[in-house]
Amino acid sequence: MAINLRRIRHDKQLTQEELADSASLSARYIGAIERADVSASVTVLGQIAEALGVEPAELVTKSG
Repeated sequence: MAINLRRIRHDKQLTQEELADSASLSARYIGAIERADVSASVTVLGQIAEALGVEPAELVTKSG
């Protein structure tokens, strides 16, 4: 999820702070998810996907 989150966020030209604000999360938490320091719950996954305008599966599906 960390790689997909970072890639999609960059594709949409959002900062961690902007994404965090849209998803009602902290920028620190978004950063921790992107570094794979923490795992996101299903609820948080949904919040992030909604904020990015993507399906939750796009965040967890292995790309490449």
